[in-house]
Amino acid sequence: MSAGLLIIRLIVGLTFMGHGAQKLFGWFGGYGLKGTGGWMESIGFKPGVLMAALAGIAELLGGLLLASGVWFTLGAALIVITMLGAIPVHIKNGYWADKGGFEYPFILIAIAVGLALIGPGGYTL
Repeated sequence: MSAGLLIIRLIVGLTFMGHGAQKLFGWFGGYGLKGTGGWMESIGFKPGVLMAALAGIAELLGGLLLASGVWFTLGAALIVITMLGAIPVHIKNGYWADKGGFEYPFILIAIAVGLALIGPGGYTL
């Protein structure tokens, strides 16, 4: 069971770290704070750069905590909070991700909550 939890934690956590790095630093094809902030302003999240920074920090830190198993519940909570902010952006498109819907953030919330309820398993820092 611990090995399975480790795999889920690493994949989800490292992916979130990557999304945070896209927003904060423009890594992995991201737009950095200025570009992400401009997009966030365009969809109503103001001030955009501050919102991009908060989302990026929550994703980077939440992913790190989830992947490492250190302060695991806080990491899961940061991921849930961030994805709760993403759902209103996508909800107008329905459920399915192929139509731009909220399926993906909703599933990530379920994974983070499920992990928080189960615990990080035996393989943690």
